[in-house]
Amino acid sequence: MAASVGQLSSQLVSLPCAKLESKNCQRSYEKLLSGPFFRGSVPLVCKQLTTFSPQLQVWKHSPKRRMMTTCSAAVTTGSESALAPKVDFKKLQNGSDIRGVAMEGVDGEPVTLTEPVTEAIAAGFAGWLLQKKSVSEGFVKLKISIGHDSRLTAKSLQAAAARGIAGTGLDVVLYGLASTPAMFNSTITQEHDLLCPVDGAIMLTASHLPFNRNGLKFFTSAGGLGKTDISDILNRASKIYESMSVQTRESSQAAAEAVVKEVDYMERYTQDLVEAVRKGAGGIERPLEGLHIVVDAGNGAGGFFAGKVLKPLGAVTTGSQFLEPDGMFPNHIPNPEDKRAMEAIRKAVLEQKADLGIIFDTDVDRSAAVDSSGRELNRNRLIALMAAIVLEEHPGTTVVTDSVTSDGLTTFIEKKLGGKHHRFKRGYKNVIDEGIRLNQVGEECHLAIETSGHGALKENRWLDDGAYTMVKLLIKLAAAKAAGEGKGSEVLSNLIGELKEADFASELRFKINQDHPDLGSGSFKEYGEQVMQNLEQLVESDSALQKAPVNYEGVRVSGFGGWFLLRLSLHDPVLPLNIEAPSKEAAAKLAQAVLSAVEGFAALDISPLQKFFASVS
Repeated sequence: MAASVGQLSSQLVSLPCAKLESKNCQRSYEKLLSGPFFRGSVPLVCKQLTTFSPQLQVWKHSPKRRMMTTCSAAVTTGSESALAPKVDFKKLQNGSDIRGVAMEGVDGEPVTLTEPVTEAIAAGFAGWLLQKKSVSEGFVKLKISIGHDSRLTAKSLQAAAARGIAGTGLDVVLYGLASTPAMFNSTITQEHDLLCPVDGAIMLTASHLPFNRNGLKFFTSAGGLGKTDISDILNRASKIYESMSVQTRESSQAAAEAVVKEVDYMERYTQDLVEAVRKGAGGIERPLEGLHIVVDAGNGAGGFFAGKVLKPLGAVTTGSQFLEPDGMFPNHIPNPEDKRAMEAIRKAVLEQKADLGIIFDTDVDRSAAVDSSGRELNRNRLIALMAAIVLEEHPGTTVVTDSVTSDGLTTFIEKKLGGKHHRFKRGYKNVIDEGIRLNQVGEECHLAIETSGHGALKENRWLDDGAYTMVKLLIKLAAAKAAGEGKGSEVLSNLIGELKEADFASELRFKINQDHPDLGSGSFKEYGEQVMQNLEQLVESDSALQKAPVNYEGVRVSGFGGWFLLRLSLHDPVLPLNIEAPSKEAAAKLAQAVLSAVEGFAALDISPLQKFFASVS
C-alpha cells in the first residue's frame, strides 16, 4: 500500500535537503520519487506541477503554519521511454471540454483518446487542482469524483482516470453511470456518507457524438472549467504522458487499488430533483398524480428520470423508451436538436396519448420536450418557454441566448414578456459566462440558454442541467394541475402561444479547404474573417439589407422579412450560415446576397448554396 500523503510529506521535509549536495539529495529522494505518489512528474507537493523542475519545493502541513524546504535535485522518472506513440494533446481540446476517438470502428478515425492518454489527462487535472487549492487551503488530501455516460469505453477510461488521479496521491470516488450535472453537484453537496463535497469532478462523455468517441469534462465548486484551464491541463498531461513507463503505470494501479471508493451519488442527485418539484408545487407529495409523461433517454445516461424522478412525483411513465444504457445508441442519437430523435419522442407522446414528452442528450446536460399535441418544444420554443417561466418569477430580467436565435424570439421576450433579450455568441460556456458577467456588472440575469438545449439558471448555480430545465416545466405543470388550469401540457403550450416563427429555416455549412493556395500563409480563421468582411461591405451597399446594430458574432443581417447569420465555427474550418424567412422566395433572396459575397473565395466550398437554390426553386 502506498504511503499516505502526510507520511510522505513528513519524510520529505525530514531529509537534510538544504544541507546536501545535489547528488546526495537525489539519492535520498530516489525511493520516494519512484512511488505512485510521485509518479512521472506530478509530485503532490511540487510547486511547479507536471514539469521537470531543478528545484523541488515541499510543503509540510502543520496546524499552526506551513513550512517549506527546497531541494536542488532534478526530478527524474527513470530511464524507460513513453509507452505509446507521440500524441498531440492540443488537438483533444474542444473549447471547454476534451474530446477524442476512444475506440476503433469508424474508417479514417484512428484512436486518439487511449487509456494512457486519459490517465495522463486525469493526472494533469489533479495537478491543476492541487495548485489551485494550495493557494488558499494549504496542505490537504483532495478528493476527485469520476462519473461516465453509457459509452462503450466508459468503464475502461474511468479506470484509467482513477489511476491517473490516485498516482498523484489524491483520493478517488467512482460514481459509475451518472449525469454531467450530477458531477458538478458532487462538488457542493454536503454529505459525509457520500464523501461529499469532493474537490473536483470528472465526467467522461462526448455528449451526442458517435459511439467511437469519448471525452472529459471537469468541475470544481466554482463550476465548469474554461478554455484556458483545459489548455493548462492538457499541457501538463502531455509532459506526464512523455514520462510514463511500465513502472509508473504499475505504481499508479497499486495506488488506485488503495484509495478508490465507489458511491451511489445519483440516488442523492435524483432525490434533490424530486424535492425541487415538490417544493415548487407547494409541498405536495405527489404533485404530478394523474399526469402521463414519457421519457426518451436515447440509451444515454438519462434513463433514471422516469423511475427515480417522475414516478415518486406520481406521474405515469408508461411508454417511456430507450431508458437502458447502450453505447451504440441503436435507436437514435441522444440529441434534442436531432430531427430523428425529436420525431421518436413525438411519436411516443402521440401513441401513448401522453400529456408531455421529455428527451435528454447522452449526459443529461441538455433536454427538450414535446407537448400533448405533438408540438416540439426545443430550440427557440424551449428558450421562449423557459423565458416565460423565469420572467414570471423575475419581471424585466435579461435572457442571454446564443447568436442563432430568431428575430421572433426577441420580439416575444421583449414585447410580450417585458424582458430583455441579450443575443450573444455560440457555445454554451460563452452564453453561461455572459449571464454571470451581466450580473456582476449590475444587469439582472436569471437565464442563460442556448438553442442546443444547454440551459442554466442563476437559482441553480448557473449549471446547464437538462434535468433541472425539465423540473421547471414540471413545476409549472403541477401548479396548473393544482389550480385546475387546463389539461395536460396546455399551460406550457399557452405560454408560448404568441411566439412568431419563420415559415422557412435552414442552416448551411461552408467548409474551408486549409490546403488551398488561396489561404496563403494565413489560418482558416483569418480566411473566414476575410469572407465575412467582404459580406459586410456588400450589405452596406445594399439598401434592402440591414446589418444588426448590436451583434457579438459573425455578420447578422435582416431583409425581405427574414434574417441570416454568417459566422465562423468555434473550432472547425467551417462557416455556418443560418437563414430564417417568411417564405422560400425570401430565403432565396437572402441566400443570393450571401452568394454574391462568397463566390470569389476559391478555398470556400459553396456547394451547399447551390443545393439550397435547387431545393427552394
